Amino acid sequence: MSTGIVIDIAREALWLIIKCSAPLLIVSLVVGLTISIFQTITSIQEQTLTFVPKILSIFITLIIAGGWIMDNIITFMNHLFENFSTYVR
Repeated sequence: MSTGIVIDIAREALWLIIKCSAPLLIVSLVVGLTISIFQTITSIQEQTLTFVPKILSIFITLIIAGGWIMDNIITFMNHLFENFSTYVR
């Protein structure tokens, strides 16, 4: 296996990580920003106020986008397993 193949696999894996984590991170960012604006407006300085809404929004997003994330991971793994004989040469 050449270094070019290893770099291609690593690049695809990193892109998959970014692509699959993006919905969860974006939702967490939006919810956190919304709660921070709410805290600023109301002058509430409670640090633990963001945890429950963020966790709930992450779980809901994971339920909605979980199938899409799993499909992407399965496609990537199938691609790796199909070309396994090429990689070990």
